[in-house]
Amino acid sequence: MNMRKLGSLEVSCMGLGCLPMVGYYGGGPRDRKAMVSLIRTAFEQGITFFDTAEVYGPYLSEEFVGEALAPVRDRVVIATKFGFGVEEGQPAALNSHPDHIRRAVDGSLKRLKTDYIDLLYQHRPDPRVPIEDVAGTMKDLVQAGKIKHWGLSEASAHTIRRAHAVHPVTAVQSEYALWWREPEARIFPTLEALGIGFVPYCPTGRSFLAGAVNPSQRFDNTDRRHNLPRFQPDALRKNMALLEFTQAWARRKNSTPVQFALAWLMAQRPWIVPIPGTTQYPHLIENIGGQTVQLTDSERREIETGLASITIEGGRADPFTESQFD
Repeated sequence: MNMRKLGSLEVSCMGLGCLPMVGYYGGGPRDRKAMVSLIRTAFEQGITFFDTAEVYGPYLSEEFVGEALAPVRDRVVIATKFGFGVEEGQPAALNSHPDHIRRAVDGSLKRLKTDYIDLLYQHRPDPRVPIEDVAGTMKDLVQAGKIKHWGLSEASAHTIRRAHAVHPVTAVQSEYALWWREPEARIFPTLEALGIGFVPYCPTGRSFLAGAVNPSQRFDNTDRRHNLPRFQPDALRKNMALLEFTQAWARRKNSTPVQFALAWLMAQRPWIVPIPGTTQYPHLIENIGGQTVQLTDSERREIETGLASITIEGGRADPFTESQFD
């Protein structure tokens, strides 16, 4: 695969998001053997960047990643996250107290079967803990050799700058896709100025841009989309215009809609590395194919004009989740 830089960290131009493997979108946790095999296949196909978190499961995703990548540990980049009270039995509560961070990191190292983490994110900013204290803890962990790089997720430009002033931030993760583009105005100028990479999660709109969701669909409460405003029936009906737009462009580029959506993301900046998640081999191969879709400057301008004419209905998150964004 093509390679890209997140700050000074070199990774494949897209990574593998390992959250869906724990049943985030329904169906319960996937078979361990199958997920370990999928992760190894991703590596064999050229992916070197794998994204997980202690709260995914909890713990299960990290275990999958650790088992799958142990034989090739020195050839991959593993990213994981702290920031929720998993260690204290409160996985929905924010917790970035330094003592908690150290316990979380030790647990992640054990599950990942490694003695260092390539990229450690704060999963969500904790308003009770100054970001300077978090950054100081990251600096200590770097000096101890437990982590190589650190990053933030769903952080504001102000928080990013404060954190970076204490210890350089390598990457920032946030939702970003054809139907959610606020990072462009809110944090891209700061990332560019500071030389920080950007890692979009949900780059294909939680399968919406794949055409896997329709307005008649109903999600049970085991599926993360069940209470997201953007996935309610009325909103989905109005948002079909974006799917049709994406499908039309995919036909023009002789690609699938997913490949077009990923190619568009990577065309926005050279320091963007999306992490589409999947639990299925055919989808993995399809995602990887997105790197071969090239968009000219004139096509990008045409796409921009088309997107400006489409209004997206519904927020991207439920109120509780929104309350945890910075």
